[in-house]
This record gives sequence, structure tokens and C-alpha cells, in this order.
Amino acid sequence: MRARRFTVVIADRSNGRIHRIGVNLKPTFAFAGIVIVCSLLSVPVLMGLGAKWSARGEIDELRTANSLLRDENNNYRAATGELTGQIQSLEGVLTDLGARSLLDPAQAKAMSRLPALVKSSAAGGAVPPKALSELAKTPWISPEDTFGALRDLLQGLENRLTYVRKDVERREALAAATPSIWPTQGWLAGSFGERSDPFTGEAGFHQGIDISADKGTPVLATADGLVESASYSGDYGNLIVLKHQFGLSTRYAHLSAFGVKPGQRVKRGEVIGFVGSTGRSTGAHLHYEITANGRLLNPLQLLTQPAAH
Repeated sequence: MRARRFTVVIADRSNGRIHRIGVNLKPTFAFAGIVIVCSLLSVPVLMGLGAKWSARGEIDELRTANSLLRDENNNYRAATGELTGQIQSLEGVLTDLGARSLLDPAQAKAMSRLPALVKSSAAGGAVPPKALSELAKTPWISPEDTFGALRDLLQGLENRLTYVRKDVERREALAAATPSIWPTQGWLAGSFGERSDPFTGEAGFHQGIDISADKGTPVLATADGLVESASYSGDYGNLIVLKHQFGLSTRYAHLSAFGVKPGQRVKRGEVIGFVGSTGRSTGAHLHYEITANGRLLNPLQLLTQPAAH
């Protein structure tokens, strides 16, 4: 079928001219159809591009959030590792303190009989750290606050345990310096205090105790200390003076021979000399004295453990 044609007439009123334009409908409709089809096809494309741009924005937001969460998780992991390390450190301190705080009952008994001045000097004057009950009053809200509060609590506990450990160390030092064993094997021949002078029979004051023993019997240091002197000293004969911590001192008189030299450090139970009868003596025996800050003590109050064989 032939395509239908139309004529469009256009008249110019100014000069009366008439213009005629022929129009073929088939190409016109075809062009219009193309325009409509292109428009319809472009709609889903544009919608797809918009959805793509929207999804890309959401993905970027998710990536940012994921990065923040990863950093936060790493921070929590680091904080957890730090707390774990502190807890393990505290467990070690507790184990150490538990083992070291167990003193021999006889040794602890001897320490309890020391003058108050000696015990107070060993106690020290350090101020204990803040109580944990005060640290625990911190409000916990966010995870960060929780980790921070736990760190503060653990640090506070560690500080208090460090303080206790130092106190245990001072107690150990006092225990080591306390004369608590018999200085030699033998039997008690003279007690501390008022007694008659064995040479004149007159009343006098005995500054220590006498332990009768065979000549040459080993004499032991009754506590850890430093040999202050080892020489002949008048009525004492051969005399050893040991200086201990916290103002304590011991003397071993009438020795037949010395086993140590001045300036030498000795441990409790170590041989320092031998029983004899030098100086003002009626026979082989050991004269033994204890002083605390220059004041004489009754050795029997502290000698709770027999001398080793």
C-alpha cells in the first residue's frame, strides 16, 4: 500500500504568499517511535546507574565501619593481652609471697620476743598504696571504661602486693638477724642476771649465759651478720663480736681459737670459733651475750632452737 502524503499550507499575511509543504507520515512515525523506544530503554539504564552509585556509597560506608571495628577490636585485643600479663604477674607475686611468708615457728617465736624498738625498725615507714575498695568506685559504662577500670584495679593490686612483698623482705631480714639457735652444744652452767661471782663469791650481774662444753667444740653464729671483731679482750679472753641488722649484736667469749676474721660475713649456723677457757674463766665453756641497740637481752628468751650437730 502506498504511503499517504499530506500537504501543509502556510500563508504569509504581509505579502500574501502561500507556501506548501508535503509530509510523508511513515518516516515521521518511524522517527517518533525511535525517540519513544530510546526513552523507554534509557529509563532502566539510568535506574541501574543510580542503584550502582547508591550501592557503591553504601559499600564505602561499610568499609569505613569495618575498618573502625577492626581497629577497635585490635585495641581490645591489646588491652586484653595487657590485662592477661598483669594477672600472670600478680599470680607470680602471690606464689612468691605465699612461699616466703612461711617462717619457721621457732624463728617466728624468737622474733616476737625482740624489743619493740627492734621490731619497729624492721617494719619501715612506707605508706601503703590506696585501698582497692577506693579504686573499685570508678563507674564502668563503655567497654573502654571497663578496660581502663580493670587496668587501674590490677595496677592497684600490683602496687599493694609490691608493698607487701617489701614488708615480707624486711621480715625475712629481721628473721635472719635474730639470734635464735644455741651457739654450741653443751649444758647451761650460768644464767643471765643476778648471781654470785664465781671467783669472789660476791653478788654480781651476769651479762649473758655460760654453756659448758668440751674444749674445741665448734661455736656457731646464731644469726646472719658481720664479724665486727675477733681478738683477745681482757676478762672475755678470745672474743668474737658479730654485728647483725636492726641494732642486734652477739658476743662469744673464752674461745680457744677463732674461725673467722674481722669484716667477714657469716650465716646462721656457720662455725666461727671453738670453745675454750681463755680470759677470766673457771673451765672450758662459752660465754654468750646478746645486745639490742646496746642494751643487754636475756639470751634464753631467743634461743628456741638447739645447736646443730
